[in-house]
Amino acid sequence: MNHFRSRLATGSVLALTVALGLSACGGSKSGEESAASSCVDTSGDSVKLGFLNSLSGAMSISETTVSKSLGMAAEEINADGGILGKKIKIVQEDGASEPTVFAEKAEKLIQQDCVAAVFGGWTSSSRVAMRPVFKSLNSILFYPVQYEGLEADRNIFYTGATTNQQIIPALDFLREEKKIKSIFLAGSDYVFPRTANKIIKQYAAEYGIEVVGEEYQPLDQGAWGTAVDKIVATKPDVVFNTINGDSNVAFLQAYSEKGLSAKNTPIISVSIAEEEAAAIPVDLTGQMTSWNYYQTVDSPANKKFVEAFKAKYGADAVTSDPMEAAYTSLYLYKAMVEKAKSFDVDKVIDASGGTTFEAPEGTVTVNGDNHHIAKTALIGEVQPDKLITTIWSSGEPIEPDPFLKGYSWWDPSKD
Repeated sequence: MNHFRSRLATGSVLALTVALGLSACGGSKSGEESAASSCVDTSGDSVKLGFLNSLSGAMSISETTVSKSLGMAAEEINADGGILGKKIKIVQEDGASEPTVFAEKAEKLIQQDCVAAVFGGWTSSSRVAMRPVFKSLNSILFYPVQYEGLEADRNIFYTGATTNQQIIPALDFLREEKKIKSIFLAGSDYVFPRTANKIIKQYAAEYGIEVVGEEYQPLDQGAWGTAVDKIVATKPDVVFNTINGDSNVAFLQAYSEKGLSAKNTPIISVSIAEEEAAAIPVDLTGQMTSWNYYQTVDSPANKKFVEAFKAKYGADAVTSDPMEAAYTSLYLYKAMVEKAKSFDVDKVIDASGGTTFEAPEGTVTVNGDNHHIAKTALIGEVQPDKLITTIWSSGEPIEPDPFLKGYSWWDPSKD
């Protein structure tokens, strides 16, 4: 039995209350065995799926393209016969870059629109806000973005990287290949950057790397000048950037204005991908990133993905890691449903372990215990045309370890 199922058996009274309250939806109209709370209707020739992305606000620079890649995947799946013979009907909602809006829209998608699953979210704050909604209403969220780890949820599938697939490989690369001795931490002021930097600081202490500064700004804040002054003063070997969304524009503009560049003060970023790089009006040549996918990945699956995306959205359109992870998530959901032979949430979750997909990033496989996927770590370097090329690879997929059980230096009780 999947260990999440045993956890569900001890669910809260709230979950039971919500389930009873929703029974007026009439249960599943497909004739399948399902929780009484489900109002998903698969009796016809279509199934509703919810796309929940920030189409406005600070995160729209990143999330709009994720919505586009999900839409492309849905069109491809529909052209190939759909899921269990049913065409995908998209219900799109705007999270508006606000965690509370994400929670409200997730509830609407599940209770009013009766979607079979939801795909989206970006910031960890948005995911944390949505998490109790999916748990209490027993629905499924596919979350497509790298995050800080330290989480596993029965009702969430994480198709972006967890810490041991992105943050730690980046640190290993900086220590082993770049021989760094000092590091400066710059991040947005919310869950992901603060937790990621807690992990980075413990790693640094283990390996004798000095953390010379740590600065945060609100997610939509452009006042990075003072923080950049501190980078100039401390002269770190590298800046580890966990800034998200369009705040990166202000940060890197201030960086350039102070005379900093990849040549004298390199940055490694874990939230700047191809679409963000293209939107930042400064020279990023030589700056580094850590992801699991780049548009420049050389594989038949990626060539097909990139060509299809450009054909649909224009020759100048670029693909990125979160877009690819979102695209992959819809295909993984299709495979899970067809493996379960049902859209029923419990059956899909029970069938999830071992599900694979030949994704643009390479073969990915779902871990049935923690609902993450095995992913290959890639360190990239921004080129003059703002595309990113791989300069280091883990060589093979890294199994997800969201709670960092394999790292003796990690202590969640320490700052």
